[in-house]
Amino acid sequence: MRQQTASLPGQVTYRIDEIDRRIALPACTPLEAFLPAGSQLMGKTAIGVRCNMTNGWSIFVPVQIRVSLDLLVSARQLPKDHVIQEQDFASQTMEVSRATGFTDPARVIGKVLRYGITAGQVLREDMLRPPYSVTQGQAVQVAVQGNGFSIRNEGVALNNASEGQAVRVRIGERRVISGIARSDGLVEIAP
Repeated sequence: MRQQTASLPGQVTYRIDEIDRRIALPACTPLEAFLPAGSQLMGKTAIGVRCNMTNGWSIFVPVQIRVSLDLLVSARQLPKDHVIQEQDFASQTMEVSRATGFTDPARVIGKVLRYGITAGQVLREDMLRPPYSVTQGQAVQVAVQGNGFSIRNEGVALNNASEGQAVRVRIGERRVISGIARSDGLVEIAP
């Protein structure tokens, strides 16, 4: 258990439960411990133990694994589209049943809430998005760059997009093209 849980973040504690006392297995040396396929290293799980000798055997030993992490939680109620700042969250030690939530403040500062949250909620990846670098209706610079040439034009963004996301741009009256949003209202088009 120590070897398998050494790479888990936070503080790990575990309790190995008893196996059924009615099980009578022949002695075996050495025993081999293994993690059964599909099992996880958090919560109620099982560790396999097997004997690889002739007429070997294997059993599953029930284990309770608890992981405590210092997760970031909202310090107060925050509205949708709020840009997360340092004063908006606090760190709270809690037991987790799966790896969810943030422990590093640098990963949340500057991100935008997808929806409003209440005080004390664990900040998770699905709650946050990067800020938009291009917004719907914004005048943007469209750039195409290739081997030995560079072309720029103006257009209007037809959707919101964070840096690196796809954005559609209207150029002139009727022409609509797709590109990749970059910082400062720039949209790159592949040649």
